[in-house]
Amino acid sequence: MAPDGEPHGSGGESRTTNQRMELLAVLQALRTLSVSDGPIEVVSDSQYVVKCFNEAWWEGWLRRGWKNSQRQPVANRDLWEPLISLVRERGDISFRWVRGHTGEPMNERVDALAVAAIATVR
Repeated sequence: MAPDGEPHGSGGESRTTNQRMELLAVLQALRTLSVSDGPIEVVSDSQYVVKCFNEAWWEGWLRRGWKNSQRQPVANRDLWEPLISLVRERGDISFRWVRGHTGEPMNERVDALAVAAIATVR
């Protein structure tokens, strides 16, 4: 629990990318929440995550056999596959992009958690 009583989690991996960590954060958060928690809005400063769902990139990936629009293998497929499956199964998850580092309280909070997590994996 955070000091304000809100549940949270954070973590990190060595030798990774920010995009993998953005994906992993959403995947782990969604796995933690149950259907009884009601509809979920994922708010993220990651256009990579948000556009995948709001612009339906994933539909093209599936049609093309996990190839991107340049016919190359989709990066981070190992994380995208379970995330896309989970979003499709639930059917009540929406995505909204927010600009990072602009003072939005929750975005600032998760950025602080991410910075703290980085220090533990170096």
